[in-house]
Amino acid sequence: PELCAVFHCRDCWTVLGDSLQLCSPGTARVGVLVCLKVTADVVWEDSLLVGLEAPLLGCAYNALCCRSCGLAVGFILYSATSDLASLRGLFCFFKDRILCYLLENQMVVEASKVDFPAVTL
Repeated sequence: PELCAVFHCRDCWTVLGDSLQLCSPGTARVGVLVCLKVTADVVWEDSLLVGLEAPLLGCAYNALCCRSCGLAVGFILYSATSDLASLRGLFCFFKDRILCYLLENQMVVEASKVDFPAVTL
């Protein structure tokens, strides 16, 4: 992989996932990193929420939270508009809620400041 990173909760630094499971750098409109798998420290609520504002307007989703501190770190789309349909069933982390520990240079940076390469499934 070109860019190896570990994703941490912004509030408590719990490890949530890594770039080896990254399947999409997301879309600029939504501001997420999309992963196939996450750690056991990511929990999701059973109840579905419905987005009332952009970018998730009209989408049904489960909220993802950090098990340690309870911060809402992302979502799993259940139903979505056509432009977000490719994200259904995947773990989407809000870039502004996670930090990235970059393994190569051993630095911690905000996820919004990292440009991950595009990955194709």
